[in-house]
Amino acid sequence: MKNKLNLRGKLQTFSGAMMVPVILLVIVGFYVGIGSAFTNYIIPKGNIIHTVFDMFSGVGFMIMGYLPLWFAVGVAFTLSKKEKGWGALGGLFLLFAFNKGISVYAGSMGWDETSTAVDSLLAIGYSQMDALNFNSLWSNVAGIFTFDMGIFSGLICGLVAAWANNKWNEKELPMMFSFFSGTKFVILMLSLISVPMAIVTYYVWPVIADGLHFLTSFITSSGLVGTFVFGTLDKLLLPFGIHHLIAFPLEYTRVGGTMMIDGTLFEGVRNIMVGQSGSAEAAGYITRNFTTGRVLFQIAGLPGAACAIYATARKENRKKVLSIVLPAVVTIMMVGISEPIEYTFLFIAPALYFGVYAPLCGLSYVIAELTAVSINGNALLFMIPNLFQPQKVHAMSLIYLLPLTFAVYFFVFRFFIMKFNLKTPGREAANQEIKFMSKKEYNEIKNAEKEASTEGESLPERIVEAFGGADNIVEVSCCATRLRVTVKDKTGVVDDNIWKNDLEALGVVKNNTNYQIIYGTRVTTLTTKVRDVLDKNE
Repeated sequence: MKNKLNLRGKLQTFSGAMMVPVILLVIVGFYVGIGSAFTNYIIPKGNIIHTVFDMFSGVGFMIMGYLPLWFAVGVAFTLSKKEKGWGALGGLFLLFAFNKGISVYAGSMGWDETSTAVDSLLAIGYSQMDALNFNSLWSNVAGIFTFDMGIFSGLICGLVAAWANNKWNEKELPMMFSFFSGTKFVILMLSLISVPMAIVTYYVWPVIADGLHFLTSFITSSGLVGTFVFGTLDKLLLPFGIHHLIAFPLEYTRVGGTMMIDGTLFEGVRNIMVGQSGSAEAAGYITRNFTTGRVLFQIAGLPGAACAIYATARKENRKKVLSIVLPAVVTIMMVGISEPIEYTFLFIAPALYFGVYAPLCGLSYVIAELTAVSINGNALLFMIPNLFQPQKVHAMSLIYLLPLTFAVYFFVFRFFIMKFNLKTPGREAANQEIKFMSKKEYNEIKNAEKEASTEGESLPERIVEAFGGADNIVEVSCCATRLRVTVKDKTGVVDDNIWKNDLEALGVVKNNTNYQIIYGTRVTTLTTKVRDVLDKNE
């Protein structure tokens, strides 16, 4: 049991680390979508304004073109417990050394850009299909001929670099070799590790690639069933903090499919949609994108659930409930942060979350795909680029799907709240405190930087104390909305109610010594300040 808990904790940490480089991808949709709209349709070529917008589009496509690099650096940085800068450098160094090693070893076996071309393979006896499959294994990464591993090469190198940095960043050597002690020893070891890594990968990756082809085929052939399973699992795994593990391969690797757009091969549904956004020839976005379903439950479904919470509250409490429901609904619709409402009924009625809400979300993905909704973005703020390329949007069905989804969620949640007398906010006695996760907390999410203080201590200082002090904290990281902390002794950590009532958390997820404290979009800044507090205590 202990080993299972430790494995789950490691998966949660890894899942959170993958979110760090994705921060870069948030701006891709804006830069490519808006920039390409101006350069393709609005401003004629040769104008200085055209050039400026073309530069923004270029930045977006540059980010897409070097995804393995961002993941190697981001994962290594996040998972390094100390000397994070050196950890990030190690991830970058290992990525290049690893790919160069594969290139050299493949060259010794007779494979290079010329010999792996389809025509060359056909000439030596490969069938058309085998030639195409073998050729698809190879690519050019930052000028190096190597395997086309997508973000997997970055993830592998980031993990290995972080492990090496954590293991050897304080390594002491004899005086004669002291120059290579500590972080320099890490880089030295990574250079040595890159050689066996490259050799092993040369033989293993083709097998993994075959597996990915099989998975792609399964997802493609399973149609709406596969879509429903994905959408449901995405929510079922959310409380455990590992939902990114099923979404990332579909969004950013060839598991989600491939498409040639304007001479460039894009892998993964999110990357394909970015390519379509930047193409003057594209007439729309792919409909099987495993994201459009979120439009339904984020803009209509969860607001419907929130209205059910308001409608089932005591009459004398409804004014107070409205003050916390309204900011929550605005946040969901604008930026897609849904955890405050989700965790409210998750903690109150787990069966409602796992047995009703998650399948409803899976159904939302199916309906969006079934009605061919084709739109870029799944929250209002991230849909802004669509205003500049409306001809690529095909979403007329949302006119009736959104109110229908709102009604379904409203009546389903109202039924379960009333049927089982669930104590959602406002259903308590009038003299009891009413909390969604609190209006104050949502105001602070909007203002992002505002910090409350108690008895002269800042929020980061109180967070460290709540975890049992700096000596009890092993590791600190974050994802898009959660502060992730591993502690030595869980008995030193305060109760969940203290996190939500006194420390401004929107929710708490814990697994043995691994904690995820939900703070919403301000978590990145808050994590930095928590680390600053820990540094002062060293």
